[in-house]
Amino acid sequence: MNASQNTTAGAATAGAATTGTAATDAATTRTAVTGITGTGTDGTTRAAAWTSAAVLGAIGVLHAVWAFTPWPLDSAAQFADTVVGVGEDELPTPPMDFAVAGLLVAASGLVLGAAGATRRYGPSWVYSAGTWTVAGVLGVRGLGGLVTSGFELGRGTDSFRHWDLVLYSPLCVALGALTAHVALRTRRWTPGRGLRVGRLRSRA
Repeated sequence: MNASQNTTAGAATAGAATTGTAATDAATTRTAVTGITGTGTDGTTRAAAWTSAAVLGAIGVLHAVWAFTPWPLDSAAQFADTVVGVGEDELPTPPMDFAVAGLLVAASGLVLGAAGATRRYGPSWVYSAGTWTVAGVLGVRGLGGLVTSGFELGRGTDSFRHWDLVLYSPLCVALGALTAHVALRTRRWTPGRGLRVGRLRSRA
């Protein structure tokens, strides 16, 4: 092999090494970004989204039912004492029940949209911000309920405080944790451009 051939072979080897190094660096960068922010729509995230959305939707439907009947309790007085913690004359009005039902159903849709489990209508950041809001509200309600009912702060009947400690507040904390998981796992980080939302997509 003459000097010209040796030079050509050396250049080709150097070029291949450079290309391989660049590909390795790119793969490492994608791995690092994925490791920091998560893949967004893995099985765990979708399971958390569907579970929290199903429960939120069911509670929303239940609030709509309460606009007409105190089911599953026998009377409005018992419902006020056990579920709301107020007197019968202070029960929420049907429009208020429907408003809460609508908010809960909307929250369900936001969580599913953030996880990419359903079709999105609008920009991704709306679903991400909405899911963070849902998680925050549920967390505050759950933790606040544990404190107020546990230490008997503020108003509230004995029956309500019991069920708030046994069911209402723990359920809110669990739902808040699930929706926070969805929000965290669906973040997107674009190097040099800050935190972005939506599913992380790897580019070749």
